[in-house]
Amino acid sequence: MQRRHLLQSAAALAVPLLGVHASVHAQSFPTRAIKLVIAFPAGGPTDITMRVLADNASKILGQPVIVENKPGAGGTLPALQLQSAAADGYTVGQIPLGVFRLPYTTKINWDPVKDISYVLNVTGYAFGVVVPTDSPLKTWADFVAWAKANPGKLSYGSTGTMTSPHLTMELIAQKLGLDLLHVPYKGSADLMQSIMGNNIMAAADSTGFAPQVQAGKLRVLNTWGAERLAKFPDAPTLKELGIDIVQNSPFGIGAPKGTSPEVVKRLHDAFKQAMEQDNYKTALARYDMVPIYMNSAAYTRFAQETFMREKALVEKLGLAKPV
Repeated sequence: MQRRHLLQSAAALAVPLLGVHASVHAQSFPTRAIKLVIAFPAGGPTDITMRVLADNASKILGQPVIVENKPGAGGTLPALQLQSAAADGYTVGQIPLGVFRLPYTTKINWDPVKDISYVLNVTGYAFGVVVPTDSPLKTWADFVAWAKANPGKLSYGSTGTMTSPHLTMELIAQKLGLDLLHVPYKGSADLMQSIMGNNIMAAADSTGFAPQVQAGKLRVLNTWGAERLAKFPDAPTLKELGIDIVQNSPFGIGAPKGTSPEVVKRLHDAFKQAMEQDNYKTALARYDMVPIYMNSAAYTRFAQETFMREKALVEKLGLAKPV
């Protein structure tokens, strides 16, 4: 009887002790380097801006935040890596919008909403369509006319199959009755190299194309925000062109499912402070991006809502996987 009583007492103590252990871990976190996995190659706008954010966060956390590039698969590889990473806060990943489309287009055994701990949203992309400066397609009207006269021959590149640039271009094509030739790349750096080499006729991208436009090598035919971009005041928005689409593709940082709330809060607070620093805002401005902050709760709600909205888009474009 006494032995049973002692075992019950030990069991009763175990639960609070687990809580104490988690709390102590959170207070001491981090004690080593944190890995931030991003979805696009080195040298593009995501890589450049996220490295500034990581460096800022390193100083706040007192440990290195090391960027690891995992390009390909439509920007979904960091989220996939979170599925096998330890839920201890030492591996976090960028969550581009394409992650929320994944279950509708590919067979996966995890849920983008339930199987990620959402830390915070940090920014979003500004998008547009560009062509080489010497292209005969001087305006968006030229682009549409050439595409209609040459079905299936106007080649455009994007940062990958099922990414926001790809799906938005397919939606534009559907609305205008165009048949375009899509060429996917792993990220902005590869895409810009290809269009500069005249391997494709146009590129749909985030404003990673800004340096080439400012150097006079590319021309912007349109942009996809609610308003014209200050850097490209002559480029009309899709809405101005009569296409009722606004796309800015917010993205943020997630951790593995089961990461303790205390560690998520520590990461959230550090990256929020990192976002607020002038050097990060300056890095974003280079690509007409701005900080777009959502806390952990708001970012989780955004994930839930986006998951449902992207289902409707994928189905509308006829790209859903067979049941």
